[in-house]
Amino acid sequence: MLYIAICEDEASQLAAIRDKVQIYLKENNILAELEAYGRSDLLKYDLQEGKYFDIILSDIEMPDTDGMKLAKEIRGCLPDAILIFVTAYLKYAIDAYELEVFRYIPKSCLDEKLPGALEIAIKRVQSQADKSYLIQTAARIEKILLKQIVYIQKDGKNAMIICTDSSVKSVRKSLSDVHKELNSKDFVFVERGSIVNIAQIKSIQKEEVLLSNGVRIHASRPRLEELKVRMAIYWSEHI
Repeated sequence: MLYIAICEDEASQLAAIRDKVQIYLKENNILAELEAYGRSDLLKYDLQEGKYFDIILSDIEMPDTDGMKLAKEIRGCLPDAILIFVTAYLKYAIDAYELEVFRYIPKSCLDEKLPGALEIAIKRVQSQADKSYLIQTAARIEKILLKQIVYIQKDGKNAMIICTDSSVKSVRKSLSDVHKELNSKDFVFVERGSIVNIAQIKSIQKEEVLLSNGVRIHASRPRLEELKVRMAIYWSEHI
C-alpha cells in the first residue's frame, strides 16, 4: 500500500491532479491511499499528528504558505518522503533542488510530466520497501529505514525501537515478532530482551556490545558467539 498526499489551494486544479493520479494508479494496478488537501495548514496538522505519506505532490505558492516553507515542514516530519512540486512558478526551481524535492512539474506540462514522475517515484518507494520497518496502528502509520535503527529493546509488552536521531518508537509487539517482520539478517538478538543492528556496532568488549550512539548492551555468551560470526559475515560483504 502506498500513501500519497496532494496539496493545492485551487479546487479545480486539486481535482484535476487527483484525477490524473487516480487514473495512473488504476492503469498500473497500484494500490494506494490518496489524500487531498485544499489548504497546506491541514496537511501540516496531519503531519504533526503523525500521519504518514510516501509521496507528496504540492503547489508552491498558496495563500496560507509557500511551498518552500511547506517542504521544510514535510522534511521535519517525513525526512524520507518523496516531494513533487506541481506549480507555475519556475523561479523556485533552485530552492526546490536544495530542499531535495524529487521532481518539479510546471502546471502547463502536467499531462506530459506527471505520469513519468509518478512512475519513478513509486519505483523508488517500492525499492525501499524491504529496507524499512512499518509501524501501523489505529492512530498512525510510520516507516523507519532499517539503517536508522540502532537497537530494539523489550519494555513490558512493547518493543522500543531506538533510532540514530535519538528518537524512540514504540510498537506493541514482542521482540520475536518484530525480529521476524524486520526480515533482515543484519538484526541479531544479543540477549533475550535486546536486538541490535550489526551495522551500528562499533566494538565488542568482553560481554558488552558498544553501539554507534554510545550505548552499551550486555550480550549473553551463547548469543555473543553467534553475533561474532554474523559480524564477520556482515563486514566481509560490506568491505
